[in-house]
Amino acid sequence: LMERKTHAKINRKEVMLAKLRKSCSCTPQKLKNLVMDFFPVLRWLPKYRCKEYIWGDVMSGLVIGIILVPQAIAYSLLAGLKPIYSLYTSFFANIIYFLMGTSRHVSVGIFSLISLMVGQVVDRELLLAGFDLNDDAPPASGDGSLQNDSLSNTTAFNLTIVGINAECGKECYAIGIATALTFVAGVYQVLMGIFRLGFVSMYLSESVLDGFATGASLTILTAQVKYLIGIKIPRSQGHGMLVITWINIFRNISQANLCDVITSAICIVVLVTAKELGDRYKHKLKFPLPTELVVIAVATLVSHYGKLNEVYASSVSGAIPTGFIPPKVPQFNLMLRVAVDALPLAIVSFVFTVSLSEMFAKKYAYTIRANQEMFAVGFCNIIPSFFHSFATSAALAKTLVKTSTGCQTQVSGVISAMVVLLVLLFLAPLFYSLQKCVLACIIIVSLRGALRKFKDVPARYHVNKMDTLVWVVTMSASALVSTEVGLLAGIVFSMLCIVVRTQRPRTALLGQIQDTGFYEDDLEYENLSTVPKVKIFRFEAPLYYANRNYFLKSLYRMTNLDPNLEAAARKKYEKKEKQHLKKENHRTVNGLGIRETTLQLVPKQIDFQVLVVDCSCISFLDTTGVNTLKEILKDYKNLNISVLLACCNPSVIDSLKRGGYFGRDFGSMQEMLFYSIHNAVLFAKEQK
Repeated sequence: LMERKTHAKINRKEVMLAKLRKSCSCTPQKLKNLVMDFFPVLRWLPKYRCKEYIWGDVMSGLVIGIILVPQAIAYSLLAGLKPIYSLYTSFFANIIYFLMGTSRHVSVGIFSLISLMVGQVVDRELLLAGFDLNDDAPPASGDGSLQNDSLSNTTAFNLTIVGINAECGKECYAIGIATALTFVAGVYQVLMGIFRLGFVSMYLSESVLDGFATGASLTILTAQVKYLIGIKIPRSQGHGMLVITWINIFRNISQANLCDVITSAICIVVLVTAKELGDRYKHKLKFPLPTELVVIAVATLVSHYGKLNEVYASSVSGAIPTGFIPPKVPQFNLMLRVAVDALPLAIVSFVFTVSLSEMFAKKYAYTIRANQEMFAVGFCNIIPSFFHSFATSAALAKTLVKTSTGCQTQVSGVISAMVVLLVLLFLAPLFYSLQKCVLACIIIVSLRGALRKFKDVPARYHVNKMDTLVWVVTMSASALVSTEVGLLAGIVFSMLCIVVRTQRPRTALLGQIQDTGFYEDDLEYENLSTVPKVKIFRFEAPLYYANRNYFLKSLYRMTNLDPNLEAAARKKYEKKEKQHLKKENHRTVNGLGIRETTLQLVPKQIDFQVLVVDCSCISFLDTTGVNTLKEILKDYKNLNISVLLACCNPSVIDSLKRGGYFGRDFGSMQEMLFYSIHNAVLFAKEQK
């Protein structure tokens, strides 16, 4: 046996006290480092290489800003809020991430998936408060002031039920719910950063995230169809929203607005064609085509001068005010109503941001701090919630555009924020006549990437069937039930898959590769030779309480010997033999009779004398696992069969020692434990 190193015992109490003293101590240098860690911009901005970086940052910032404006206006439909709030969200998120983010390339702002999750909570609370969810009424042609909110829904609602002793219209209540939800989600993210709970993201596998995004994309697509064809149907809420919405669409298809249908068809053709051409010739283009902005500009002009709203009753965006609304503290009582909804929102927002940050950091050879990213995205939610904004996250599509246009640092985010600010201060009212069907087209075309995941299912199935099943379950639950249930179902199902894999793992009997000291699965490889009188059994999983029975059943089946049944058969034979001897007055019975009795009671000859258990795949043992190995050691010993363990890792060896597998003084350890299968086989041959 190799000698184990003696590790010095660590006094955990003293270590924790030392860490606590270190963290609680305050020196000028430590305070400076703390501030600079919390605001990474203080570290990298003084080192900014203006001549080298500025052109790429300005170019990418302008392009992202141009893309952000139409997307922000469009995604307001998903969130169930007015377009002005989406513009606020895009502005503040870029500024705060510039100050606190550690990734140079991700684009943080409004994201379709997050907007959908916010919109579902807003719709539910509006419905519970007694508001009409139908948002297709003609817009007010007011002076652009936010005080004229939701004149089409004139029934003011006294919010004493949630502790707001004032009358509040539909829009006021909707943004109140959204800001409360955003604030709580941000608090969750900051708390996760403080307590270093970033490991939660590990439970969201790639299959779960892809399935969740695809299922949510189907929900987003379904929610936009009514705008595409210009029909007025109630906004469905709760579980099964996708199915109910499609039923309502087909029931009301005869009421489709021809103007909206034609506009939608033209916009989708233009957008898809431009996207496909952009993808095909992206290496030749210095920056992506601003197709969304061109479509919005042309559609707004056509709608305004063609009077599509007045003549054809086409639904338009309505008045978008300029400037900023005075900040307002999110209502605490509303936070209590949405506290549970904020948790999945916080996790999804953080996971997408950190995964994208890590992906691009690896691609461009720099490092990010996941914990600081959690703080950054948390404050991108907390601070903007005071300024009538809703939840944000990093978005893959905009991040790809950002990197392809030469982005070097988060200075590009400030440039994008300035573009949005320009729209907020001066250009917002120009979008009054923009048709909602155009915004719906932009949203649907932006889902191409997620919907294309369906094409990858055969390849995914070929790579890993279990991961494909996780993807299908998550996608189906997200689309057919709800996004929150889909995410939870995906996490739970993926964990169950792991449990099932360890409960019923692969098992094998090994044979020797000829003229070598190596052993492999006899069923998988040709020309392996069996070792006479030795069985080598491999179990490819940890041995614990959940798979104990499967371990024993597999061992007995593959060795073709159940020691308990064999021992019982031998006892029965011995008892029968004693009865025969007693009846014949201790005279020997004839040989034929004995052979017949033996054949009946001991059905077969045991063809091995040594069992070698390959423990190379057993990563740990619990108490049940140790007891199981002790049990087979005892049972096989009763049949004069030796049990040898090979390739145990130190953790397994320690568990066996603590469990008394080797006896009190470990004296027989050298004859029971081997560091390779071949050593165990050689020992077995010597003992024979």
